[in-house]
Formats: sequence, structure tokens, C-alpha cells
Amino acid sequence: NVSRLRSSSVEIREKGSEFLKDELHKAQKELKLKDKECERLSKVREQLEQELEELTASLFEEAHKMVREANTKQAAAEKQLREARGKIDMLQAEVTALKTLVITSTPSSPNRELHPQLQSPSKTVFRKGHGRNKSTSSAMVSAASHNVPPEPVSRECREVDSILFAEFQAWKECPTLDKSCSFLDRIYREDVGPCLDFTKQELSELVRVAVEQNTLTIEPVASQTLPVVKVAAEECGGPKKCALSGLPRTCKHRIMLGDSGNYYYISPSCRARITAVCNFFTYIRYIQQGLVRQDVELMYWEVMRLRREMSLAKLGFYPCEM
Repeated sequence: NVSRLRSSSVEIREKGSEFLKDELHKAQKELKLKDKECERLSKVREQLEQELEELTASLFEEAHKMVREANTKQAAAEKQLREARGKIDMLQAEVTALKTLVITSTPSSPNRELHPQLQSPSKTVFRKGHGRNKSTSSAMVSAASHNVPPEPVSRECREVDSILFAEFQAWKECPTLDKSCSFLDRIYREDVGPCLDFTKQELSELVRVAVEQNTLTIEPVASQTLPVVKVAAEECGGPKKCALSGLPRTCKHRIMLGDSGNYYYISPSCRARITAVCNFFTYIRYIQQGLVRQDVELMYWEVMRLRREMSLAKLGFYPCEM
């Protein structure tokens, strides 16, 4: 029995030794495979890192290129902006000069540069500049040859209203287009509102907003195209119907509100009313922008003249050429 036990233990040891050797060989093979896999993964990682570096370098190069192009474009845009501002300053100076010439010409003291017919015949003969109308020139020559004295310029008496002048002065200290101030509130109630109060109330409100925002466009309608104009909608009027009054009138002009692309045909009377209001807003915008270099009283009287134009237009008076 003892010998059997010894022989069985020896066999067990041998079998255990062989089993352990087999397991060791398997572990060594798996370790070699893992080493190869690690080496392969290490190569993949190195390749990815290299590609990432190349991609990062290309992205940085592209970003620098875009920055250089943006800087170049910005420099060109700034140059164009400076040139545009210079042109705007020149145009504003010209507008100021023209407005000064126009505004300083009143019935009581007309500007002789704008009205050459008021010059004496001896001066107008040698006057250089723009040519005069032939009929005016011939009339002056005939009048001079017959020694007919020129008709005196009509003068009108006027007196500054203390309340209106005080409101204008207060507005002039801090000019604004906010109609809540007393100066503009009065003009809205007494002039602008009634002047833009047409039969078509909804369209009238749109016209008032466009005039306030300076987005209204008035353009003439060519006479040769009047008979063939097709109107998209009935409320837009037509060459023979005013869109604001709704009355049958010969419409030589049409308006567009902003960038809507819709045109509305208007009669000469409605055009005169809109133009009078636009002239008023244009002048007070010039004052707000500092383009009018005049005495406060002269500016006040110009505002009163523009208010009178709105009142007359509301009553139906307008120039025949409209």
C-alpha cells in the first residue's frame, strides 16, 4: 500500500508538473501576442499623433491665412470708409451751401444769386455763370429799352409769436424728432396731421410713418406709359384714380413706401401735401444734424414758411406744374 501511494503521488507530481509547464507555455504565447498587439497599437498611436500634428499645423496655417485675408479686407474697407466719409463731408458742405442760398431767399429779401432777373440790366448783361431763360432776358431788354421801372417786390408784415418762438428755441437747444416735445407736438396737431389726413385712413397712416422714417419715394409716371399701366390691386389706384383720395384724378406721380415694391398712384394735390410735409421734415433734420448755420430767428421763420406750405397744401393750393 505504501508503495502504491508513493507511485500515485509521483504520477500526480509529474502530471501536475506537465500541466504547469503547458500553462506556462500558453501564458508565454499569450504574452508574446500581447506584446505584438501593444507594439502595433503603439505604432498606430504614433501615426495618429503625426497625422494630428500635421492636421493642426495645416489648420493653424489656414487660420493665419484667413486672418491675413481678413486684415487685408478690413484695411481696404476702412480705406473705402474714409473715402466715403470724405465724399459725404464734401456733399454735406455743398448741401449746406445750397440750403443757405435757398433758405436766405425770402420774399422780403430775395437772394439775387438765385434770382438773376432781380439784377439790374447793366449787371445782368455781364453776369457769368448759368444762362438765363430767353424769355426773361428779352423781357428785361425790352423793359430797359422802354425805361419801364421794375415792379416793386411785394413785402409782407410779420411778427414773431412769442409762444411759438419760445417752443422753437427750446427745441433748438436739444433738437430731436420725438413728437412728444411741445414744438413738434403742436406742428403734428396743427399741420402734419391734417395735411396727411386723406380719405384712405389706413394708407394715410402708412404714408405718415414712411415720411417720419424718411423711407417714402415719389417718382413721376412717364406720360407715354400711362395708358398701358396695369395696377396690381384696386387700392393702389391708377393713372386715372388717386389711391389716397379715392377720387378719379389724373395721377402723374406714384409713391412707394420703404422697400415694399408696391406703388400707389397719387393726384397732384396729394403729392403737394406729401411734399410739403417732407420738406418740413427735411429741414428740421438738417437743423438736428447741424447743417443749418443761421440765426435762430431766421430758422424760425423758415419753419413758419414750411408750416404755411403745409396749410396751403391742405386747403388744396399747389403749383400748376405738379
